[in-house]
Amino acid sequence: MSKMPMLFVGHGSPMNAIEDNRYTRGWKEIAEQIPKPESIISISAHWYTKGTKIMNEENPKTIHDMYGFPNELYEILYSAQGNRELAGKVKNLISKQSAFDNSWGIDHGTWSVLVHMYPERNIPVFQISIDAAAPPEVHYQIGKELKSLRNQGVLLFGSGNIVHNLGLIDWGIEDKGFEWAYQFDDYIKESIINRNHETVINYLHLEKTAKLAVPTPEHFYPILYILGASDEEDKISVYNDSCVLGSLSMTSYLFT
Repeated sequence: MSKMPMLFVGHGSPMNAIEDNRYTRGWKEIAEQIPKPESIISISAHWYTKGTKIMNEENPKTIHDMYGFPNELYEILYSAQGNRELAGKVKNLISKQSAFDNSWGIDHGTWSVLVHMYPERNIPVFQISIDAAAPPEVHYQIGKELKSLRNQGVLLFGSGNIVHNLGLIDWGIEDKGFEWAYQFDDYIKESIINRNHETVINYLHLEKTAKLAVPTPEHFYPILYILGASDEEDKISVYNDSCVLGSLSMTSYLFT
């Protein structure tokens, strides 16, 4: 079996789940270009926990972890199966202490994108949580430990936003970013394309810009798992390369 691609998506607003826009069209395009996965393992910004948790139930529930949106959004069920056997493999591969945990489910970091990529909901999917107490190096290391799954038909799927500062959102500039948002997004993009993983791991060296772009790290950390699982020979394609609402970036990366 050939090596599966990997994906990091800037998922942005949950509204993308029910909209047809350039971002959702970008996600559909990716799904058309890559082989259909046998399973999807998602690392979503929205499962941010004490310790590393792994879902291993047969039918994970859909989590509607957002407030004040149209009813249509809360009616979405991403009713794909889980994959208990694969979850067990994941637990064995991760060297740091981890635990099975089914208190969460498939959250909008995952389903708001997958409803466009795989609307049939016929690919098993489960999530691995992001340990809030672990430093960037540990998230990158977990990615390395999961790399072998790419040879087993598994799509590793990271979902967050490289720039994510909800406190500074400007609803008046729907399609643009602040200058510092572009600076940080471009710095990370250049580092990813040039395979300078150390500079991504050590993003806090950017100090002022990093504090604005990544006030809390849960939306940034998913890219570290994907970089950890990448190879020198991976071709890197950039999708949805843009910032919105001033302080969010939608930039997505496909590794093939």
